[in-house]
Amino acid sequence: MKQIIYLILFFMIVNNSYGQDALKIDTSLSIPTLTFDNSGELVITASSSSSSNDFDYLEGNWKLKNKRLKSRLSGCTEWTPIFETRVVMTKILNGIGNIDNFYDTSNGNKYEGVAVRLFNPKTKLWSIYWSDSNTGAFDPPMVGSFENNVGHFFCKDNFNGRPIIVVFRWDVRNPKLPVWSQAFSDDNGKTWEWNMINFSEKIQ
Repeated sequence: MKQIIYLILFFMIVNNSYGQDALKIDTSLSIPTLTFDNSGELVITASSSSSSNDFDYLEGNWKLKNKRLKSRLSGCTEWTPIFETRVVMTKILNGIGNIDNFYDTSNGNKYEGVAVRLFNPKTKLWSIYWSDSNTGAFDPPMVGSFENNVGHFFCKDNFNGRPIIVVFRWDVRNPKLPVWSQAFSDDNGKTWEWNMINFSEKIQ
């Protein structure tokens, strides 16, 4: 009996440590250098390997471990405690699109979000549209593609009245533990502040 208890405790410690490691920004991955046209708009070109199958790994039901920076673009370095959410992803439009339904009750209130991802067969770019139960409107689409199992998606937006660039990163080098993260830049990509990260575990 003692051996069984020790094994359970061991795996609990290992899994908790693994989760903590997955929720660290991987500094070995660089954000691609941004390009702008003459009018200051982002120029985004798909990778040569970009495909409508890039998000297939995400289909199904997932449990997420999340954390976020307590304050953005203010010099804050303190993160929230880890909290759990849930996502259900379904493919649509004969496979060139998919929908995430995101559920969060971690703070005692019911919060829902939806991500609609669309693949353009001509440009080979993905566009990601996000909305939630607080706004009822889509944010500006995040546009990009995957290369070597890491996807970067960008848009111009504003935060508290400040113009910013937003990047989403999907790291699926381990498709059984996909990691999503978000960063803001208020200097056109010269510097970035990571402010959200989560990793997903498949619900069997």
